[in-house]
Amino acid sequence: MTRHRYQRIVMAGCGLALAIASSPRAADDLWQLAREQQAVHRFSTLFTAQNVRDLLGTDAGIDQAIDWCRQTAVTKVYIETFRSNYTAPHDTLVHARDRFRKAGFDVSGCVTTTIVGKRSTGWNLISCYTDPPTQIALQKIFEFTASLFDEIMIDDFWFTDCACPACDAARQAQIVTIGPDTYPVSGDTWEDYRCELLVQLSRQHVLAAAKRVNPRATLIIKYPQWYDRFHERGYEVLRQTDDFDRIWVGTETRDYTDERWGGTPQYEAYFIMRWLGGIGGDKCGGGWYDPYGTTPATYVEQARQTVLGGARESVLFCYGSLQEQTGPENVATLRQHIPELLAVAQQVQRRAIVGVAAYKPANSHPENEPRVFDFVGMLGIPLVPCHTFPHDAAAGFFSLHALKDPDLAPHLAAFVAAGKPTLVTDGLAQRLGSTVDLSGPNVQVLPVHGDPKSLLDMPTETLTKLRQPLLQPFTCQFAAPNRVALYLFADGSWVIENFQDQEVSTTLNGQATAVDARGWRYGWR
Repeated sequence: MTRHRYQRIVMAGCGLALAIASSPRAADDLWQLAREQQAVHRFSTLFTAQNVRDLLGTDAGIDQAIDWCRQTAVTKVYIETFRSNYTAPHDTLVHARDRFRKAGFDVSGCVTTTIVGKRSTGWNLISCYTDPPTQIALQKIFEFTASLFDEIMIDDFWFTDCACPACDAARQAQIVTIGPDTYPVSGDTWEDYRCELLVQLSRQHVLAAAKRVNPRATLIIKYPQWYDRFHERGYEVLRQTDDFDRIWVGTETRDYTDERWGGTPQYEAYFIMRWLGGIGGDKCGGGWYDPYGTTPATYVEQARQTVLGGARESVLFCYGSLQEQTGPENVATLRQHIPELLAVAQQVQRRAIVGVAAYKPANSHPENEPRVFDFVGMLGIPLVPCHTFPHDAAAGFFSLHALKDPDLAPHLAAFVAAGKPTLVTDGLAQRLGSTVDLSGPNVQVLPVHGDPKSLLDMPTETLTKLRQPLLQPFTCQFAAPNRVALYLFADGSWVIENFQDQEVSTTLNGQATAVDARGWRYGWR
């Protein structure tokens, strides 16, 4: 690492921090660094089907794209065949694919399942997959794509929200029909029907169809960021993760206070990356983020959260959008941070995270505590997301989501009885009633009041008292204002990230640390 002239290592706190020299970076050097580090973490980008048509249709356009990728440390590209009722031309796809390969890039395919056949009664980009001709159209898209690429990613529109008469009749009959085959549905709710429909469609008209054409084909399902609603629209993360070769994670976040794009705490990218990573294990490859509604600071925050979440790849969506509006400024700022991000990725992947287990069972319902985990993480409580009950955890956080677990009451009672620091939301405490004794000194009740965003108004003094017992098992003490996140590792390493627009003062284990506005500090053991 030290042989790259644009990096230097400085001591910071109890560990190491990497600072980037201010001199301009040569694109060749940055791309060489990216190639050397791509086994740890790599940057990639996507060319939508429309980008292929408009921006890769000539050699001059391909040359420009290759140059941009080199300058941005991108070593892999995804070339999309289909999006929104448009299929990119075969010859254009092949020529672009081969040009990128010749230039030293890894190249994969992509499909975005928007406007495939009959439209949904819901969002007009989405399709009715109960419709037999739409099922056949879907199959043909993946057969075509598999004839061109050995790896295919599906963008995060692989769901349905259709409630047309045909869908409703199938839901009530509790039967999914795929061609001549029928499959029973476990219940009569929309989520029951849609999950079974998408699972069976994935197996027959995506996975099997692609692998018949190309036995080498591997397929990636990219999950959206809206994890609390997956099951409502047919994302069944347990069975689909088991079925697909790889999974990817949507790590798009915005500034929470932004009027148009707000409402998504930045910590969400970390939470969902770790939560799906726990479900997918080695299948979980990377995160995917975009420039929409971002500033350079919030764009880089997406990158940081993706890296801290343990991702092995960052997909920059998408090449066309990154050439306009906020894209160029975002990319220019990201390029300055890429050496640091790669160095941090290397440190993160060597270590196991530790902290307060955050229990969200798959397909669980948030009720009036949507995405509460994202807000709790912004309080400086280091979370370890999990989808199975954390029996062996040293401390735990439990929300209404945990009610999905039919054995929650005895499991939580045993957890509390063991004296482990326990944080429960007021909503969960009320629902549990007397079934679990939450009166012990090791239990705290978090005042969510059905409004998770209100947690971002908690004062520093209250937060310090809340954190103290939860951090005791990790021999850690932390004082910081709201909207400052803490990440802990098993060897005593740490990261502090400040999501505020001004510098903040923090104290970690008696060591005062100032963290820049929209910045981070870290110490590696």
